[in-house]
Amino acid sequence: MQNWALLHSISDLAAAPLNRIAESLRDATLPFLSSSALVIFTEDCTGRPQKKAGDEGVVSRVSIAELDRLRSAMPGEEPWRTSAVIAGEQREVLALGYAPSKALLVLTDPTLTDISPTDDALVQGQGQGQVQVQGSEEEALRVLNYLWRLTARRIQEKVTDAPPSYLLESRAASAERIRVTAELIDQHSTTLETLLAALRSTSMDDAAARASVTDLAVKALVGLRTLSDRTSDLVEEPVATAFERLREDLRPLMHFSNIDIQFIEPPANGRALPGEVAHAARAVVRGLVLAIAEQPDVHRVRAQWDCDGENLLINVRDDGLGALSQDSPSIARLQQRVQAVDGRMSLEVMQGWGADISVVLPLDPPPAPGGDVAVWDLAPRELEVLQLLTAGQRNRSIAGALHISENTVKFHIRNLFRKLDVRSRAEAIALAHSAGLR
Repeated sequence: MQNWALLHSISDLAAAPLNRIAESLRDATLPFLSSSALVIFTEDCTGRPQKKAGDEGVVSRVSIAELDRLRSAMPGEEPWRTSAVIAGEQREVLALGYAPSKALLVLTDPTLTDISPTDDALVQGQGQGQVQVQGSEEEALRVLNYLWRLTARRIQEKVTDAPPSYLLESRAASAERIRVTAELIDQHSTTLETLLAALRSTSMDDAAARASVTDLAVKALVGLRTLSDRTSDLVEEPVATAFERLREDLRPLMHFSNIDIQFIEPPANGRALPGEVAHAARAVVRGLVLAIAEQPDVHRVRAQWDCDGENLLINVRDDGLGALSQDSPSIARLQQRVQAVDGRMSLEVMQGWGADISVVLPLDPPPAPGGDVAVWDLAPRELEVLQLLTAGQRNRSIAGALHISENTVKFHIRNLFRKLDVRSRAEAIALAHSAGLR
């Protein structure tokens, strides 16, 4: 691989938004590795834990359960060739892990291309499928591993510093996935329970067939319940785990500054936090501690989390001289993060006595207000555009579905922003979801 091409790929990955990072990584790998599809599985993105690019037959059908099983079977972080069920079919895959965030990269039907002039390439296996390559393919795997680790770190950074609009969109996506999963589980559970009742009936003569199908139905029910629990795990984080991650985030500051940060831990059995709330909470505390650290004569900071069952309660206090300002840009940015998850923040500063900041983050999104859609006074076409927007369609797809031009779609979206009093697509989607629009 030419150095300029690699640098160009790195530049693209560094600038890629989260919704295109899988495409950017796949483009970067194509000069030395062909694959039918590339899938990233990351629990950092609670709203959309899968990032996908490639064959629509794979990316539209791959499931979290399949990726979870593959990740559990991996012997380590290094490139691993194996055969696994992906998108409902047994496929050859190349998988790579990333321990800091437990992220997983999967390439289906991979074929490595020589990128160095070495003729005596030698592939050796250690353990089941473990890849160690000498010669020409070694460089390809090394570059792939580097690009993947860069991508995984990029995802972590993007989520850590996510703007309020991302939190709104992610929360809406999390809520929608939980709703759809719950509906599917209820539907299939009813079907399977009816099947079990029929199979357990003594009026059936073939006892062996009845026992066999009963066993299959019981396993299917267990699988459904496991899927439900796994979905909840992806969009929620135990409060104690979230607080421990906050400690890790602040550890460098504790190490390189003279500030003593005291942590008052939340109850270990407190209610789990929605992923967006956990991300916002860590970002807010991190931002507050950094703003406090810029003041003179601060030696000690106390960070406390508590949970009342409905809200995450955050308190940050310092022993400085009360120089922190409500009007500072850093505090204003943190206010936006708090408001993005329907929270509130108050700052009390007493000259010579330090700052005391309290933050309340609701664990549940606000209930859908009755009649909101009617209050917006949308024209029929505007409502159609909003529904397609809420379904995740882009301007071109909306134009095709409604048989209008993209310029007309943009015109309707501008009107929607004005009537809904929002400034972005993400805010419009979140507001539509909160009003129960599907």
